[in-house]
Formats: sequence, C-alpha cells, structure tokens
Amino acid sequence: MLVWTYAALLLVPLYYLLASAFKSNDEIFGRPFAPPVSFGLGNFRTAFTRADLGLAVVNSLLVTVLALALTLLLALPAAFALGRSTGRAAAALERVFSLGFLIPTFAALFPTFLLAAATGLFHTRTFMVLFLPATALPLSVVILVQFMRTVPRELEEAARLDGASTYAVLRHVHTPMCLPGIATVLLLNFLSFWNEYLYSLVIIGPDPAQRTVQVALPTLKAITGTDYGVLTAGTVLTLVPVWIVYTLLQKRMQQSLVSGAVKM
Repeated sequence: MLVWTYAALLLVPLYYLLASAFKSNDEIFGRPFAPPVSFGLGNFRTAFTRADLGLAVVNSLLVTVLALALTLLLALPAAFALGRSTGRAAAALERVFSLGFLIPTFAALFPTFLLAAATGLFHTRTFMVLFLPATALPLSVVILVQFMRTVPRELEEAARLDGASTYAVLRHVHTPMCLPGIATVLLLNFLSFWNEYLYSLVIIGPDPAQRTVQVALPTLKAITGTDYGVLTAGTVLTLVPVWIVYTLLQKRMQQSLVSGAVKM
C-alpha cells in the first residue's frame, strides 16, 4: 500500500507538468489538475523558437556526450589499476578519489572561474567538456573499482597466457564484464551533466550560440508576465533526452543493482 501511495505521489507532479504544457495561464491557474481542453503543440513550438531550444539541445548533447566519453576514458583505466592492486598504496589512492565527494559545488566555483580565465577557455564549451569529467571521476572510479574486483583473476591469467597486453585485458576481459557498472556510471553522469546549470551559466554564459539547454530554459520567464504553459512545454522538451537515455540504460543499471544485492 505504501509503495502505491509513493508511486502516486511521484505521478502527480509529472501529470501536472505534462498537462500544463498544453494549457494557457488561465487554464493552469483556474483548473490546475483538470485535463487540457486541447492537445495542440502551440506551446511547444513557441518554447522551441523563443528560447532557441534546438541549438541549446545540440550544445548540451555535445558537451554531455564528449564529457561522458572523457570520463570513461579516464575512469576505466584508473578503476582497472585500482581493482587489480592490493597494496596499501592502492587503498590510499582509492580513498583519495573518495575525498572528491567532500568538495561542495559552490566551493569550487571561484577557482574554476579563475582557471577558465587563465587558460583562455572562458565562455567556451571546451572548458565544460574538460571540467565536468573532473567532477564525475570520484563517483565513477569508486563504482567501477567494485565491478573490476568481481572479475575472476583466472580470466586475466588465461588472457595473459594467450599473449594479451594490459590494454587488451582491460578491453576484452574487464570491460565486457563491467557493462552494468559502466551503464550505471553513464546514466548517473548523463543526468548530472545534462542538468548542470550553475557552472554552465558562469563559464559558458548566456550567449545563444553556445549556451546549454538548462541556461536557455529560464529565458522563457519574463518580468512582466510568464507564460507558464510555454515554460512547462520547454521543460518537457528538455526531459525527452533524459527519458531516452534512461530507457536505453535502465536494464543494465538494474543488472548492476541486482548483482550488488546478490554479492551482499
């Protein structure tokens, strides 16, 4: 009973968001939970053109995909090395990665701003592509290390006997067996990168040619009067990529959760 109640509580705001995307302000405030009178796409077209969401979505996808690729490129070898090591130095280094969880988001904002200015990458998407993996590495490495340690050493020894290099062992032995962990890392980091607002606003700025979707979306608000139907329609459009990625990766993530429960 409690599970169904909790599910209903989660569905109420989602229904309100979807229904409001097809309403005018009068309908939203007059009949907030009533179904929309019509399902026209006028609000979506207005949001798409007024905030230039098409270009903003492309910018967000570009930054997110490149940052995800760089995160995996750095996290996989690091997790592989830590997962295969058993000495005190490896344990200490793993704790160093864990310290990344202790850094508050706002604490790094001003040093990051200075670094972007010093490198000449201020107001560019390139800096965000390089910066976002740094914020994701602690969690990514900690998760992947646990999966790397589940790979039987006999498989690695057999690959070594066949003449496989360290890179080949990582690519053909550990990586395929860690796909649920990799999917978990991709999904969590995609949500984090896609929804990132503060650093994108400060570093990239409000330039329509480079701003991400989370920076473009607030431009639908107005001091004189906000059309909340258009604003919610724009919000729904920005959620579509999240839904697609979650649909593609949810089974792998569920596998990682189930395997973790079995090991416990």
